[in-house]
Amino acid sequence: MVLSLNLSIVVFGIASLAIVTAGSRLARLSDELADRSGLGEALFGVLLLGCVTSLPDFAATLSAAIAKRPDLAMSNVMGSMAVNLGFLGIADMLYRQANLEHAAASPVNLMLAALLIVLLTLPLLAIATPPLAILGVHPVTPVLVAAYLFGLYLVHHTRAKPMWFPRKTRQTVLDTPDQPQRGSLSEAWLGFAALAVVTCIAGWVLMEAAKGIADQTGLSDTVVGGILTALATSTPELVTTIAAIRYGALTLGVSNIFGTNCFNVLVVAAADVGYLHGSIYQDVAPVQMIWGLVTILMSAILLLGMLRRQTYGIGRIGFESALIMVIYAVALGFIVANS
Repeated sequence: MVLSLNLSIVVFGIASLAIVTAGSRLARLSDELADRSGLGEALFGVLLLGCVTSLPDFAATLSAAIAKRPDLAMSNVMGSMAVNLGFLGIADMLYRQANLEHAAASPVNLMLAALLIVLLTLPLLAIATPPLAILGVHPVTPVLVAAYLFGLYLVHHTRAKPMWFPRKTRQTVLDTPDQPQRGSLSEAWLGFAALAVVTCIAGWVLMEAAKGIADQTGLSDTVVGGILTALATSTPELVTTIAAIRYGALTLGVSNIFGTNCFNVLVVAAADVGYLHGSIYQDVAPVQMIWGLVTILMSAILLLGMLRRQTYGIGRIGFESALIMVIYAVALGFIVANS
C-alpha cells in the first residue's frame, strides 16, 4: 500500500509538471491564434481553449459514470466548476494592475456568466424533481445540449454585433491583435493541437494518480470527486488562465474559465448517457446539489463584479473575488464535514 501510494504521488507530481509546462505554452499559442484566426480572445477561449482544458474532466466523469459510481462522477464535474471559478479569484490576486474583472471587461464574458447560471439550473432541477427517464436518459439531458448550442450562438452574436460596450478606462485591457507572429498559421495550429494532446493526457494521468491516492487513504467518493479529482483535472484551467493573464490576454483568461464551465455542463449530459442504470440524476446523493448551487452563487457574484467593475478593492482584489474564495472555502469545509 505504501509503495502504491508513493508511486501515485510521484506520478501526480510528474503530470502536474507536464501540465504547467504545456499549459503555459498553450496559453501563448491560444492568444496568437485568437488574433490570427479572427475569432478573438473571448470566442477562442470558449470554443477551443475551454473545451481542450475540459477534456480531463470529461474523461474522468464519463469513466466514473460507466463504472457505476454516480457520486464520484457528479461531484467531480460539479466540484470542478466551483474550483474553476475560485481560480479566477487567485488570478485576480496575481494581477496587480487593477481588479481583473474591471480590466477584462467584455460583453462576451457577461453573456458567458449568465449562460452558465442558466445551464447549471437544469441538472439541479433534474436532481430535485421525481425520477424520470426515457430510454435510460433524463429529458433534461437533451435540453442541456440544445441550451449549450443556443448559448454559443448568443455568445457569437454578442461578439459579432454587440449592443453595448464597456466604458474604457486606463485599467481596461482591450482584446486587440498583437504584432504579427513568425511562422505559418498551420504550424501554430499544429503546435496548439500537440500541446492540447499533452495537456489532456497529463490531466488524465493526474486524475488517475489522484484516484490512487484517494483509494489508498480511504476517502469517500464525494470527497474524492468534489475535491481531489476536481482539483486535479482542473489544473489545466488554472495554468492556462494564469499564463494567459501573465501574457496580457486577460479576456482569454476569463473566457477560458467560463467557457470551460459551460462545456462541463455537456459533461454532465454525457455522464447521464454513459450511466447505464437509469438516469444518473436519480442516483446521486442530495449533497451533490451543494456544488451546483455554490457554482451558481459564485457565477452570480462574478457577474455582479463584472457589471460593477470596481477598479481597486482591498489589496487590489475585487469584492467579487474575495467573496467567491470565501464561499468556496466554506463549501469545501461543509462537504468534508458531511461526507
